Amino acid sequence: MRYDLIIANGRLFDGTGGDSFIADIAIKDGKVARISTEALDAEAEQTIDATGKWVTPGFIDLHTHYDAEMIVAPSLGESVRHGVTTCFVGSCSISMIFSEPEDASDIFTRVESIPREHVLPILHERKTWHDARGYVDFLRQQPFGANIASYVGHSDLRTAVLGLGRAVDGKTRPTADEMARMEQLLQEGIDAGLLGMSSMTNPWDKVDGDRYRSSALPSVYAHWREYRRLHRLLRRNGAILQSAPNLNTKINALFFLFTSAGLWFRRTLRTTLITLMDPKADPWLSRLAAAGANFFNRVFGADFRWQALPSPFKVYSDGIDFIVFEEFPAGEMALHLQEDLQRNELFSAPSYREQFKKDYRKRFGGRVWHRDFGDAWVVECPDDSVVGKSISQIASERGEHEVDTFLDLIIDYGRKLRWRTVIANHRQDVVRRNVNEPCALIGFSDAGAHLRNMAFYNFPLHMLQMSLTADPALTPERAVWRCTGEIAEWFNIDAGTIAEGKRADITLIDPQALEQADLEAYAEAPFEELGGLMRVVNRNDDVVLATIINGRVAWDGKAFHPDLGRKQGFGTFLPRGGARA
Repeated sequence: MRYDLIIANGRLFDGTGGDSFIADIAIKDGKVARISTEALDAEAEQTIDATGKWVTPGFIDLHTHYDAEMIVAPSLGESVRHGVTTCFVGSCSISMIFSEPEDASDIFTRVESIPREHVLPILHERKTWHDARGYVDFLRQQPFGANIASYVGHSDLRTAVLGLGRAVDGKTRPTADEMARMEQLLQEGIDAGLLGMSSMTNPWDKVDGDRYRSSALPSVYAHWREYRRLHRLLRRNGAILQSAPNLNTKINALFFLFTSAGLWFRRTLRTTLITLMDPKADPWLSRLAAAGANFFNRVFGADFRWQALPSPFKVYSDGIDFIVFEEFPAGEMALHLQEDLQRNELFSAPSYREQFKKDYRKRFGGRVWHRDFGDAWVVECPDDSVVGKSISQIASERGEHEVDTFLDLIIDYGRKLRWRTVIANHRQDVVRRNVNEPCALIGFSDAGAHLRNMAFYNFPLHMLQMSLTADPALTPERAVWRCTGEIAEWFNIDAGTIAEGKRADITLIDPQALEQADLEAYAEAPFEELGGLMRVVNRNDDVVLATIINGRVAWDGKAFHPDLGRKQGFGTFLPRGGARA
């Protein structure tokens, strides 16, 4: 037989967690045709010498917000170049299935930090579907780089049925007919192969636009009676619930644990929440979250998973434009205003500064940002004298309160003041413990969102790099499994393993380059489809030597295939239940 591609003499990690071994892999018509521990004596259109390299299943990114990007830039190249071959969209209650373009834009752009002036025209021009079947037809026809799986977003669902105005009115309750309509649309989405439903209970995520600006996402306003109706439908269909707890109180994480639990009399609801991280603001939180999930899974028959990020949660901000400021009143007031002049007037007001200082001093209650300007480092500013210094250091030199210094810098330089901080995952030993937890699913990249704030496209490489250290709890085989086969099995999609007859989604890794790589190195690249907007990215091109999707080399370590994102044949829509099929 003449094959399309042979990957020769690589160390194969098949995604099951079993021992790796040296093998040749032959690919034909997009599938793995043969795996041989002896050299294949066969011809192929292309042969890749993988001697000394790792051959793994393509990585799965289970939490992205590519919903807008995949419409205008379907190559999803920033993920593909890091070995990711499957991406999930529709997370955190935000999908673009049912709502009209302006509504879909307004529930997406502010919380995901992507300019509305770019997203709204894209949706007006390209969104031709209004139901789940039309959406899936679009996914099947779009020339994706990576494969795509999707949730039905509860905010999208609620907006389509109630209208955005009623959906963000805390006093509104769906009528019996409206509730039935939501159930009908969700069922249609599940029947079309979507993963299940994503929701949101954290009130920090806000609506964009002028009509209902600064309202929380529609999903936040639902009562548990509404949630229970929809959860019952998910449970009945064996579908999945993805959500986020209320970070102000964190107590409702218990409700999600009970929601997942079978409790000996009902079907378990597979439930996954964001996120298992080690925040500086709450150093005890990840241990408590993991212990609670493991207990419910073991004792009450739950199937609950925290999504875990295996890298430091390093973030950037242009001025005050970052979602962490949504968590306290002074920050909300600033982000509600869109014009710099209005913001500067606000920042100059003594009463506002006192409110900001009060919020800044608060050390208890719901928060993600550690509120420590001693860990806020200026990386860019028209005033070179402040670059490389922390806000607290600059304040000390000026003899000012650090909040006054921060607000003065924003008044002077606005978005040209660029600073960074590490919010979570600053302790390597805690990160290693979290990614080894049985209740963890590896992945929380937020790819396609927060373009100027964070970049975790290379999160699987962090996981694999950890496995190269002397830690028997995280072997390379286990690290690969956690980024591939484990995720595919839990979500029941056709991905995550390398076996004869399976679709050929494969990543080729140079382990020596991986061991030496600086995976936290800062990089930017223009997003051409969004007017050349510079976004934060990762660049580890010497580590990922090839990304093969559906049997075709999409990325060869130096360049993308010229057809990527332009012609059908790389990524495709992956329906839930595809693994069993």
